[in-house]
Amino acid sequence: MSIPQSGGGPIERHEQLVEYLADGCKPKDQWRIGTEHEKFGYCKDTLLPLPYEGPRSIRVMLEGLRDRHNWAPVKEGDYLIGLEKDGANISLEPGGQLELSGAPVETIHETCDEVNTHLREVREVADEIGVGFIGLGAAPEWTHEQMDLMPKGRYRLMNDYMGRVGTMGRVMMRRTCTVQVNLDFGSEADMIKKMRVAIALQPVATALFANSPFFEGKPNGYKSLRSKVWRELDASRTGTLPFVFDDDFGFERWVEYALDVPMYFVYRDGKYIDALGQSFRDFMKGKLPALPGETPTLSDWADHLTTAFPEARMKKFIEMRGADGGPWRRLCALPAFWVGLTYDQDALDGAWDLVADWTPAQHDALRVAASVDGLQAKVTGINMHDIAREAVALSEQGLKARARPGAGGMVPDETHFLNALKESVETGKVPADELLEDYHGSWGGDMKRVYAEYSY
Repeated sequence: MSIPQSGGGPIERHEQLVEYLADGCKPKDQWRIGTEHEKFGYCKDTLLPLPYEGPRSIRVMLEGLRDRHNWAPVKEGDYLIGLEKDGANISLEPGGQLELSGAPVETIHETCDEVNTHLREVREVADEIGVGFIGLGAAPEWTHEQMDLMPKGRYRLMNDYMGRVGTMGRVMMRRTCTVQVNLDFGSEADMIKKMRVAIALQPVATALFANSPFFEGKPNGYKSLRSKVWRELDASRTGTLPFVFDDDFGFERWVEYALDVPMYFVYRDGKYIDALGQSFRDFMKGKLPALPGETPTLSDWADHLTTAFPEARMKKFIEMRGADGGPWRRLCALPAFWVGLTYDQDALDGAWDLVADWTPAQHDALRVAASVDGLQAKVTGINMHDIAREAVALSEQGLKARARPGAGGMVPDETHFLNALKESVETGKVPADELLEDYHGSWGGDMKRVYAEYSY
Protein backbone atom coordinates (compact mmCIF):
# COMPACT_ATOMS: atom_id res chain seq x y z
CA MET A 1 0.00 0.00 0.00
CA SER A 2 1.02 3.55 -0.63
CA ILE A 3 3.51 5.51 1.43
CA PRO A 4 2.55 9.04 2.61
CA GLN A 5 2.48 11.62 -0.16
CA SER A 6 4.33 14.91 0.09
CA GLY A 7 4.91 18.19 -1.66
CA GLY A 8 1.38 19.55 -1.94
CA GLY A 9 0.36 23.03 -0.77
CA PRO A 10 -3.00 24.12 0.65
CA ILE A 11 -6.21 23.48 -1.25
CA GLU A 12 -8.05 26.76 -1.68
CA ARG A 13 -10.36 25.90 -4.60
CA HIS A 14 -12.34 22.79 -5.57
CA GLU A 15 -10.80 23.07 -9.01
CA GLN A 16 -7.41 22.19 -7.58
CA LEU A 17 -8.64 18.64 -6.99
CA VAL A 18 -9.39 18.29 -10.68
CA GLU A 19 -6.19 20.03 -11.70
CA TYR A 20 -4.21 17.60 -9.56
CA LEU A 21 -5.46 14.69 -11.70
CA ALA A 22 -5.18 16.60 -14.97
CA ASP A 23 -1.53 17.33 -14.21
CA GLY A 24 -0.94 13.64 -14.84
CA CYS A 25 -1.43 14.15 -18.59
CA LYS A 26 1.83 13.56 -20.46
CA PRO A 27 2.93 13.43 -24.10
CA LYS A 28 3.31 9.88 -25.34
CA ASP A 29 7.09 9.99 -25.37
CA GLN A 30 6.97 10.52 -21.60
CA TRP A 31 4.68 7.58 -20.82
CA ARG A 32 6.27 5.18 -18.39
CA ILE A 33 5.61 1.79 -16.79
CA GLY A 34 5.60 1.26 -13.03
CA THR A 35 5.21 -2.33 -11.86
CA GLU A 36 4.37 -3.33 -8.29
CA HIS A 37 4.43 -6.85 -6.92
CA GLU A 38 3.94 -8.40 -3.52
CA LYS A 39 5.12 -11.72 -2.08
CA PHE A 40 4.81 -13.72 1.12
CA GLY A 41 7.86 -14.46 3.25
CA TYR A 42 8.11 -17.55 5.44
CA CYS A 43 10.57 -19.48 7.58
CA LYS A 44 11.81 -22.50 5.65
CA ASP A 45 11.88 -24.89 8.60
CA THR A 46 8.48 -24.08 10.13
CA LEU A 47 6.73 -22.83 6.96
CA LEU A 48 5.22 -20.07 9.09
CA PRO A 49 4.99 -16.42 7.99
CA LEU A 50 7.67 -13.92 8.92
CA PRO A 51 7.05 -11.76 11.98
CA TYR A 52 8.18 -8.15 12.00
CA GLU A 53 10.80 -8.69 14.72
CA GLY A 54 13.23 -11.52 15.43
CA PRO A 55 16.28 -13.26 13.92
CA ARG A 56 14.22 -14.34 10.93
CA SER A 57 11.93 -11.44 10.27
CA ILE A 58 10.79 -8.67 8.00
CA ARG A 59 13.02 -6.22 9.85
CA VAL A 60 16.09 -8.38 9.26
CA MET A 61 15.17 -8.67 5.58
CA LEU A 62 14.91 -4.88 5.24
CA GLU A 63 18.17 -4.36 7.12
CA GLY A 64 19.95 -6.88 4.90
CA LEU A 65 18.71 -5.23 1.72
CA ARG A 66 19.67 -1.82 3.11
CA ASP A 67 23.18 -2.84 4.12
CA ARG A 68 24.08 -5.12 1.21
CA HIS A 69 22.48 -3.29 -1.69
CA ASN A 70 22.54 0.38 -0.72
CA TRP A 71 18.86 0.97 -0.23
CA ALA A 72 18.02 4.04 1.84
CA PRO A 73 15.87 3.38 4.91
CA VAL A 74 12.28 4.61 5.31
CA LYS A 75 11.26 4.82 8.95
CA GLU A 76 8.09 5.49 10.86
CA GLY A 77 9.06 6.44 14.36
CA ASP A 78 11.64 3.90 15.46
CA TYR A 79 10.49 1.27 12.98
CA LEU A 80 12.16 0.47 9.67
CA ILE A 81 9.13 0.09 7.39
CA GLY A 82 10.58 0.45 3.89
CA LEU A 83 13.48 1.24 1.58
CA GLU A 84 14.03 3.47 -1.44
CA LYS A 85 16.56 3.78 -4.24
CA ASP A 86 16.67 5.20 -7.77
CA GLY A 87 12.94 5.93 -7.99
CA ALA A 88 11.88 2.53 -6.63
CA ASN A 89 10.79 1.59 -3.14
CA ILE A 90 10.36 -1.56 -1.09
CA SER A 91 7.44 -1.39 1.29
CA LEU A 92 5.43 -3.60 3.60
CA GLU A 93 1.85 -4.67 3.18
CA PRO A 94 -0.09 -5.04 6.44
CA GLY A 95 0.72 -8.72 7.00
CA GLY A 96 4.40 -8.38 6.13
CA GLN A 97 4.05 -9.03 2.41
CA LEU A 98 7.17 -7.55 0.83
CA GLU A 99 6.36 -5.23 -2.07
CA LEU A 100 8.58 -3.79 -4.75
CA SER A 101 7.16 -0.62 -6.28
CA GLY A 102 9.34 -0.29 -9.31
CA ALA A 103 10.78 2.88 -10.76
CA PRO A 104 8.97 4.36 -13.77
CA VAL A 105 10.69 2.81 -16.81
CA GLU A 106 10.20 2.96 -20.57
CA THR A 107 10.04 -0.73 -21.52
CA ILE A 108 9.01 -4.13 -20.22
CA HIS A 109 12.62 -5.22 -20.72
CA GLU A 110 13.63 -2.73 -18.01
CA THR A 111 10.77 -3.86 -15.79
CA CYS A 112 11.91 -7.46 -16.05
CA ASP A 113 15.53 -6.54 -15.33
CA GLU A 114 14.31 -4.70 -12.25
CA VAL A 115 12.24 -7.70 -11.10
CA ASN A 116 15.19 -10.04 -11.64
CA THR A 117 17.55 -7.81 -9.67
CA HIS A 118 15.08 -7.42 -6.83
CA LEU A 119 14.34 -11.13 -6.48
CA ARG A 120 18.05 -11.93 -6.60
CA GLU A 121 18.77 -9.44 -3.83
CA VAL A 122 15.88 -10.71 -1.73
CA ARG A 123 16.98 -14.30 -2.14
CA GLU A 124 20.57 -13.46 -1.19
CA VAL A 125 19.44 -12.03 2.13
CA ALA A 126 16.72 -14.63 2.69
CA ASP A 127 18.96 -17.66 2.09
CA GLU A 128 21.34 -16.57 4.83
CA ILE A 129 18.61 -16.54 7.46
CA GLY A 130 16.59 -19.55 6.32
CA VAL A 131 13.73 -17.63 4.75
CA GLY A 132 11.80 -18.18 1.53
CA PHE A 133 9.42 -16.07 -0.55
CA ILE A 134 6.48 -17.26 -2.60
CA GLY A 135 4.23 -15.57 -5.14
CA LEU A 136 0.56 -16.47 -4.60
CA GLY A 137 -2.64 -14.44 -4.55
CA ALA A 138 -3.57 -15.64 -1.07
CA ALA A 139 -1.76 -17.23 1.86
CA PRO A 140 -2.20 -20.98 1.38
CA GLU A 141 -2.35 -22.05 5.04
CA TRP A 142 -1.75 -19.26 7.51
CA THR A 143 -4.40 -17.95 9.83
CA HIS A 144 -5.05 -14.33 10.67
CA GLU A 145 -3.49 -14.79 14.10
CA GLN A 146 -0.26 -16.21 12.65
CA MET A 147 0.46 -13.04 10.66
CA ASP A 148 1.86 -9.97 12.42
CA LEU A 149 0.33 -6.60 11.67
CA MET A 150 3.20 -4.40 10.51
CA PRO A 151 4.03 -1.37 12.71
CA LYS A 152 2.58 1.35 10.50
CA GLY A 153 0.05 3.84 11.81
CA ARG A 154 -2.02 3.59 8.65
CA TYR A 155 -2.44 -0.13 9.14
CA ARG A 156 -3.46 0.13 12.78
CA LEU A 157 -6.27 2.48 11.78
CA MET A 158 -7.32 0.35 8.84
CA ASN A 159 -7.28 -2.83 10.92
CA ASP A 160 -9.81 -1.33 13.31
CA TYR A 161 -12.01 0.06 10.54
CA MET A 162 -11.97 -3.15 8.49
CA GLY A 163 -13.53 -4.92 11.45
CA ARG A 164 -16.57 -2.64 11.10
CA VAL A 165 -17.18 -2.64 7.33
CA GLY A 166 -17.54 -5.57 4.96
CA THR A 167 -16.37 -9.02 5.97
CA MET A 168 -13.01 -9.54 4.28
CA GLY A 169 -10.98 -6.39 4.94
CA ARG A 170 -8.62 -7.96 7.42
CA VAL A 171 -8.13 -10.96 5.13
CA MET A 172 -7.15 -8.56 2.34
CA MET A 173 -4.70 -6.77 4.58
CA ARG A 174 -2.78 -9.75 5.88
CA ARG A 175 -3.36 -12.65 3.55
CA THR A 176 -3.45 -11.51 -0.09
CA CYS A 177 -0.86 -10.46 -2.67
CA THR A 178 -1.15 -8.78 -6.05
CA VAL A 179 0.85 -7.64 -9.05
CA GLN A 180 -0.11 -4.27 -10.54
CA VAL A 181 1.05 -1.88 -13.21
CA ASN A 182 0.77 1.92 -13.22
CA LEU A 183 0.32 3.54 -16.62
CA ASP A 184 0.13 7.07 -18.00
CA PHE A 185 -2.43 8.92 -20.09
CA GLY A 186 -2.02 11.73 -22.60
CA SER A 187 -5.22 13.72 -22.16
CA GLU A 188 -8.60 13.55 -20.48
CA ALA A 189 -10.06 11.76 -23.49
CA ASP A 190 -7.20 9.26 -23.44
CA MET A 191 -7.70 8.72 -19.71
CA ILE A 192 -11.41 8.07 -20.25
CA LYS A 193 -10.88 5.39 -22.86
CA LYS A 194 -8.10 3.74 -20.85
CA MET A 195 -10.18 3.72 -17.68
CA ARG A 196 -13.13 2.17 -19.50
CA VAL A 197 -10.98 -0.52 -21.06
CA ALA A 198 -9.24 -1.08 -17.72
CA ILE A 199 -12.47 -1.56 -15.77
CA ALA A 200 -14.09 -3.74 -18.45
CA LEU A 201 -11.09 -6.03 -19.01
CA GLN A 202 -9.96 -6.27 -15.39
CA PRO A 203 -11.91 -9.57 -15.02
CA VAL A 204 -9.84 -10.93 -17.91
CA ALA A 205 -6.68 -10.11 -15.96
CA THR A 206 -8.24 -11.71 -12.88
CA ALA A 207 -8.89 -14.88 -14.87
CA LEU A 208 -5.49 -15.02 -16.61
CA PHE A 209 -3.57 -14.39 -13.39
CA ALA A 210 -5.82 -16.35 -11.01
CA ASN A 211 -3.47 -17.87 -8.45
CA SER A 212 -5.23 -18.19 -5.10
CA PRO A 213 -7.18 -21.47 -5.01
CA PHE A 214 -6.04 -22.37 -1.46
CA PHE A 215 -6.87 -20.88 1.91
CA GLU A 216 -6.27 -22.15 5.42
CA GLY A 217 -4.86 -25.42 4.17
CA LYS A 218 -7.39 -26.54 1.59
CA PRO A 219 -8.96 -25.63 -1.77
CA ASN A 220 -11.38 -22.75 -1.30
CA GLY A 221 -13.69 -23.11 -4.31
CA TYR A 222 -12.25 -20.11 -6.13
CA LYS A 223 -9.47 -19.75 -8.65
CA SER A 224 -8.91 -16.21 -7.39
CA LEU A 225 -9.93 -15.98 -3.77
CA ARG A 226 -8.14 -12.63 -3.69
CA SER A 227 -10.75 -11.24 -6.10
CA LYS A 228 -13.59 -12.46 -3.87
CA VAL A 229 -11.91 -10.89 -0.85
CA TRP A 230 -11.85 -7.49 -2.55
CA ARG A 231 -15.53 -7.79 -3.44
CA GLU A 232 -16.41 -8.19 0.23
CA LEU A 233 -14.10 -5.56 1.65
CA ASP A 234 -15.96 -2.24 1.67
CA ALA A 235 -18.56 -1.35 -0.95
CA SER A 236 -17.93 2.38 -0.50
CA ARG A 237 -14.42 2.14 -1.98
CA THR A 238 -14.35 -0.94 -4.25
CA GLY A 239 -16.10 -2.20 -7.39
CA THR A 240 -16.45 -1.76 -11.15
CA LEU A 241 -17.66 1.88 -11.03
CA PRO A 242 -20.53 2.14 -13.57
CA PHE A 243 -20.14 5.94 -13.73
CA VAL A 244 -16.86 5.48 -15.63
CA PHE A 245 -18.98 4.52 -18.65
CA ASP A 246 -21.33 7.52 -18.41
CA ASP A 247 -21.14 10.26 -21.05
CA ASP A 248 -20.02 12.87 -18.52
CA PHE A 249 -17.13 10.85 -17.08
CA GLY A 250 -13.84 12.70 -16.74
CA PHE A 251 -11.54 14.11 -14.10
CA GLU A 252 -14.38 15.99 -12.39
CA ARG A 253 -16.49 12.84 -11.99
CA TRP A 254 -13.53 11.02 -10.45
CA VAL A 255 -13.11 13.85 -7.97
CA GLU A 256 -16.79 13.61 -7.00
CA TYR A 257 -16.43 9.85 -6.54
CA ALA A 258 -13.29 10.19 -4.43
CA LEU A 259 -14.85 12.90 -2.26
CA ASP A 260 -17.57 10.41 -1.31
CA VAL A 261 -15.09 7.69 -0.32
CA PRO A 262 -14.94 7.75 3.51
CA MET A 263 -11.59 8.87 4.89
CA TYR A 264 -9.11 6.71 6.77
CA PHE A 265 -6.60 9.21 8.13
CA VAL A 266 -4.74 12.51 7.85
CA TYR A 267 -0.94 12.35 7.96
CA ARG A 268 0.70 15.07 10.05
CA ASP A 269 4.24 15.37 11.41
CA GLY A 270 5.02 11.71 10.93
CA LYS A 271 1.80 10.48 12.53
CA TYR A 272 -1.51 9.15 11.24
CA ILE A 273 -4.50 10.97 12.71
CA ASP A 274 -7.69 8.92 12.91
CA ALA A 275 -10.31 10.25 10.49
CA LEU A 276 -12.07 6.91 9.97
CA GLY A 277 -15.38 7.29 8.16
CA GLN A 278 -15.14 11.08 8.04
CA SER A 279 -15.72 13.19 4.92
CA PHE A 280 -13.15 14.89 2.73
CA ARG A 281 -15.94 17.29 1.75
CA ASP A 282 -16.11 18.37 5.38
CA PHE A 283 -12.32 18.64 5.41
CA MET A 284 -12.55 21.06 2.48
CA LYS A 285 -14.87 23.23 4.58
CA GLY A 286 -12.64 23.15 7.65
CA LYS A 287 -15.19 20.95 9.44
CA LEU A 288 -13.31 17.67 9.76
CA PRO A 289 -13.89 16.33 13.29
CA ALA A 290 -10.34 14.96 13.39
CA LEU A 291 -8.81 18.40 12.65
CA PRO A 292 -11.44 21.07 13.37
CA GLY A 293 -10.77 24.36 11.64
CA GLU A 294 -8.01 22.92 9.44
CA THR A 295 -8.32 22.54 5.67
CA PRO A 296 -6.48 19.99 3.51
CA THR A 297 -3.36 20.18 1.43
CA LEU A 298 -2.78 18.55 -1.94
CA SER A 299 -0.70 15.97 -0.08
CA ASP A 300 -3.83 15.09 1.92
CA TRP A 301 -5.75 14.74 -1.34
CA ALA A 302 -3.04 12.52 -2.80
CA ASP A 303 -3.15 10.36 0.35
CA HIS A 304 -6.93 10.15 0.22
CA LEU A 305 -6.87 8.98 -3.41
CA THR A 306 -4.85 5.95 -2.27
CA THR A 307 -7.70 4.84 0.00
CA ALA A 308 -10.12 4.06 -2.85
CA PHE A 309 -9.74 0.48 -4.08
CA PRO A 310 -11.75 -0.01 -7.30
CA GLU A 311 -10.68 -2.51 -9.96
CA ALA A 312 -8.78 0.27 -11.74
CA ARG A 313 -7.76 3.39 -9.83
CA MET A 314 -6.88 6.85 -11.06
CA LYS A 315 -4.37 9.14 -9.44
CA LYS A 316 -1.96 11.01 -11.73
CA PHE A 317 -1.78 7.69 -13.55
CA ILE A 318 -3.98 4.60 -13.81
CA GLU A 319 -3.41 1.52 -11.65
CA MET A 320 -4.48 -1.90 -12.97
CA ARG A 321 -5.54 -3.80 -9.84
CA GLY A 322 -7.20 -7.06 -10.89
CA ALA A 323 -4.39 -9.64 -10.84
CA ASP A 324 -3.19 -12.10 -8.22
CA GLY A 325 0.46 -12.18 -7.23
CA GLY A 326 2.26 -14.99 -8.95
CA PRO A 327 5.35 -16.64 -10.40
CA TRP A 328 8.20 -14.75 -12.04
CA ARG A 329 6.91 -14.98 -15.61
CA ARG A 330 3.58 -13.47 -14.61
CA LEU A 331 5.29 -10.54 -12.89
CA CYS A 332 6.52 -9.44 -16.30
CA ALA A 333 3.44 -10.60 -18.22
CA LEU A 334 1.05 -8.34 -16.28
CA PRO A 335 2.64 -5.03 -17.33
CA ALA A 336 3.19 -6.41 -20.84
CA PHE A 337 -0.51 -7.25 -21.14
CA TRP A 338 -1.70 -3.78 -20.19
CA VAL A 339 1.04 -1.83 -21.99
CA GLY A 340 0.22 -3.68 -25.20
CA LEU A 341 -3.47 -2.87 -24.81
CA THR A 342 -3.17 0.78 -23.81
CA TYR A 343 0.07 2.31 -25.15
CA ASP A 344 -0.74 1.70 -28.82
CA GLN A 345 -3.79 3.55 -30.17
CA ASP A 346 -4.94 0.82 -32.56
CA ALA A 347 -4.77 -1.80 -29.81
CA LEU A 348 -6.60 0.50 -27.37
CA ASP A 349 -9.32 1.19 -29.94
CA GLY A 350 -9.62 -2.53 -30.61
CA ALA A 351 -9.89 -3.27 -26.89
CA TRP A 352 -12.66 -0.69 -26.55
CA ASP A 353 -14.51 -2.21 -29.51
CA LEU A 354 -14.30 -5.55 -27.73
CA VAL A 355 -16.08 -4.30 -24.60
CA ALA A 356 -18.08 -1.24 -25.68
CA ASP A 357 -21.45 -3.00 -25.59
CA TRP A 358 -21.04 -4.58 -22.16
CA THR A 359 -23.39 -3.43 -19.43
CA PRO A 360 -22.61 -2.63 -15.79
CA ALA A 361 -24.38 -5.85 -14.82
CA GLN A 362 -22.07 -7.81 -17.13
CA HIS A 363 -18.99 -6.09 -15.68
CA ASP A 364 -20.01 -7.18 -12.19
CA ALA A 365 -20.96 -10.68 -13.28
CA LEU A 366 -17.67 -11.15 -15.12
CA ARG A 367 -15.76 -10.03 -12.04
CA VAL A 368 -17.49 -12.72 -9.96
CA ALA A 369 -17.25 -15.44 -12.60
CA ALA A 370 -13.54 -14.78 -13.19
CA SER A 371 -12.78 -15.32 -9.52
CA VAL A 372 -14.67 -18.62 -9.46
CA ASP A 373 -13.97 -20.16 -12.85
CA GLY A 374 -10.97 -18.40 -14.37
CA LEU A 375 -10.88 -18.82 -18.13
CA GLN A 376 -13.89 -21.14 -17.97
CA ALA A 377 -16.12 -18.26 -16.87
CA LYS A 378 -19.22 -17.52 -18.96
CA VAL A 379 -21.63 -14.63 -18.51
CA THR A 380 -24.72 -13.88 -20.63
CA GLY A 381 -23.13 -14.74 -23.95
CA ILE A 382 -19.61 -13.61 -22.99
CA ASN A 383 -17.09 -16.44 -23.01
CA MET A 384 -14.07 -15.51 -20.89
CA HIS A 385 -11.71 -17.78 -22.79
CA ASP A 386 -12.66 -16.18 -26.10
CA ILE A 387 -12.35 -12.65 -24.72
CA ALA A 388 -8.97 -13.45 -23.17
CA ARG A 389 -7.75 -14.84 -26.49
CA GLU A 390 -8.76 -11.64 -28.27
CA ALA A 391 -7.35 -9.39 -25.54
CA VAL A 392 -3.98 -11.15 -25.55
CA ALA A 393 -3.86 -10.95 -29.35
CA LEU A 394 -4.60 -7.21 -29.22
CA SER A 395 -1.90 -6.75 -26.58
CA GLU A 396 0.59 -8.61 -28.76
CA GLN A 397 -0.39 -6.37 -31.68
CA GLY A 398 0.20 -3.30 -29.51
CA LEU A 399 3.61 -4.50 -28.32
CA LYS A 400 4.68 -5.26 -31.89
CA ALA A 401 3.64 -1.77 -32.93
CA ARG A 402 5.63 -0.26 -30.02
CA ALA A 403 8.66 -2.15 -31.31
CA ARG A 404 10.75 -1.52 -28.22
CA PRO A 405 13.89 -3.69 -28.56
CA GLY A 406 15.77 -5.33 -25.72
CA ALA A 407 18.98 -7.27 -25.08
CA GLY A 408 21.04 -4.69 -26.96
CA GLY A 409 18.76 -4.92 -29.97
CA MET A 410 18.83 -8.71 -30.16
CA VAL A 411 15.15 -8.91 -29.14
CA PRO A 412 13.01 -6.82 -31.53
CA ASP A 413 10.08 -6.08 -29.23
CA GLU A 414 8.34 -6.94 -25.96
CA THR A 415 5.93 -9.59 -27.23
CA HIS A 416 7.74 -12.56 -25.66
CA PHE A 417 6.69 -11.33 -22.23
CA LEU A 418 3.17 -12.47 -23.17
CA ASN A 419 4.24 -16.10 -23.65
CA ALA A 420 2.84 -17.24 -20.31
CA LEU A 421 -0.54 -15.73 -21.18
CA LYS A 422 -0.51 -17.21 -24.67
CA GLU A 423 0.08 -20.62 -23.10
CA SER A 424 -2.90 -20.08 -20.82
CA VAL A 425 -5.07 -19.08 -23.75
CA GLU A 426 -3.94 -22.15 -25.69
CA THR A 427 -4.48 -24.63 -22.85
CA GLY A 428 -7.30 -22.94 -20.95
CA LYS A 429 -5.26 -23.32 -17.76
CA VAL A 430 -4.15 -20.53 -15.45
CA PRO A 431 -1.84 -20.86 -12.41
CA ALA A 432 -4.73 -21.82 -10.13
CA ASP A 433 -5.57 -24.76 -12.39
CA GLU A 434 -1.99 -26.00 -12.22
CA LEU A 435 -1.92 -25.65 -8.43
CA LEU A 436 -5.14 -27.62 -8.08
CA GLU A 437 -3.89 -30.33 -10.43
CA ASP A 438 -0.75 -30.68 -8.32
CA TYR A 439 -2.71 -30.71 -5.06
CA HIS A 440 -5.14 -33.40 -6.19
CA GLY A 441 -2.44 -35.30 -8.11
CA SER A 442 1.25 -35.58 -7.32
CA TRP A 443 0.98 -33.80 -3.93
CA GLY A 444 -1.66 -36.21 -2.68
CA GLY A 445 -3.41 -33.39 -0.83
CA ASP A 446 -0.22 -32.24 0.93
CA MET A 447 -0.50 -28.45 0.88
CA LYS A 448 3.03 -27.98 2.18
CA ARG A 449 4.43 -29.04 -1.19
CA VAL A 450 3.50 -25.60 -2.51
CA TYR A 451 6.45 -23.95 -0.76
CA ALA A 452 9.20 -26.06 -2.29
CA GLU A 453 7.67 -26.10 -5.75
CA TYR A 454 6.35 -22.57 -6.17
CA SER A 455 8.71 -20.29 -4.24
CA TYR A 456 10.98 -17.84 -6.02
